[in-house]
Order: sequence, then structure tokens, then C-alpha cells
Amino acid sequence: MTERELFETLREKLMYLAEEHGLMDKEINVNCRALTPEEAIGIQEKKDVPILMGKEVMIQAESDGGIGQAFTSAPSYFEGTLRDVLNLDIIDNDYDRSVFVASLNAVSRRCGVCDRSIHCKDKGPIECAEKAVVFLKENYRDDIRIVQIGYQPFLLEQLSQNYSNLRVLDLNPDNVGDIRYGVEVMDGIKDYDETVAWAELILCTGSTLSNGTIVNFLELDKDVLFYGTTAAGAAALMGWKRLCYAD
Repeated sequence: MTERELFETLREKLMYLAEEHGLMDKEINVNCRALTPEEAIGIQEKKDVPILMGKEVMIQAESDGGIGQAFTSAPSYFEGTLRDVLNLDIIDNDYDRSVFVASLNAVSRRCGVCDRSIHCKDKGPIECAEKAVVFLKENYRDDIRIVQIGYQPFLLEQLSQNYSNLRVLDLNPDNVGDIRYGVEVMDGIKDYDETVAWAELILCTGSTLSNGTIVNFLELDKDVLFYGTTAAGAAALMGWKRLCYAD
């Protein structure tokens, strides 16, 4: 599936969802604003979290009581109707896409299609990572080869303490080449082919939906679990497996 095919499919699914719940003809405002790091994830001891380093911003959309969030490097303020959101340029404009993704999460939550669309805060990220490892222990071999897509320190720390066959890919040049929690952060482009071929299980950040690179992980012949809240609505609508313990 190409990036264009994915987002046109999601646009169509959001339109059908809105029509099914009678939302298209209502003046439902979708307010998107960037959250401060403290609003997004609370107080954290770790300082290498992407949002604290200024590499990502979380935006929040609210639609008729439904709240959806999305991490993005292209934040945008938006206020309008759901019909306006559906007319955004989500193929070629990263800012429009970030609004669409957050709105998709908010509407999906509002309609009961998805849950866990609000990021955990304070001790939540640590607890979420611990629960994720419990799930993995219950469902996969201890020696399984795991690749984490996207540098997320809470999850990586827990994985590194429990798995010896572990690699991580990231696109941020400030992370690539560094050793984090005993694991070298590899280049998400240069090292993609060899690392993904090596993997048996991929834990992929839902933030890849915001930049479109998620399509690189949708048709692999191995298990892929999307973690975090950014892909909440898309995962529910597309049937992707998800690993998340947020609200």
C-alpha cells in the first residue's frame, strides 16, 4: 500500500464513520492545538523523550466530546468542521496531515470505534512500558528478535532489561549511532532493510502515521505491533495490532 492509498482509505473511512453517526451535517468544531510537554506527558525524570527535546509536538483534537492526540513534527493549529478536515491536503501537506490524524483519533473515540487515544502522563509511560513487556513475555519467546521503530526511552529501557535480541531504528540524527540503554540506535533509512529482515517482531511507533513512513511496516511477513496513541483511530479502522495501555 502506498502512502497515498493509505491516506485516501483513511479519509474515506472517516467520512463513512461520520455519516454513520450523523456527524457530517453538524457544525462540529475540531479544535487542534499543540500541547506543552507537561500537558502531553506530565513530569518526567527522563530528559531524552522526543517531545522534551523539541523533536516532536503533541496536538490534540476535540470533536463533540471525543479527544484524540497525535505526535508530529509538523504541528498546526486548526479550527473548523469535520467536513473541513476531510477536505485538507493530507497527501502532500504534513501540517494538514497532523490535523487529520488527531481528528481521526478524536472522531473514532467519539464514535466508540477506538480507545486509548489520550497519552499517559507522569508515571504512566513507565507503567505502560512495564505492561508491554508483560504482554510480550506472555505471547512471544524470550529469545525472539525484536526491532523497536522510533526511539522511545521508556519502552527501550524495559525491553533492554528483558531481551538480548533487540535493535532500534530511528530517523533523528541526534539519536542515530548513540548507545541508549545498552542498545545502539540505528539509522531508520540506511539500516532499514537489513534490520527489518533480521526482525521476528516489530514494535512500531504510531507516530510513523504522521510522517507517512508507517506504510513501510504494513505489509511485512512478521508480527507488527503499533505502540502509542497516534495510530489509535487508524489501527482500529484498518485492523492493525496495537500495544498501548493509555487512557
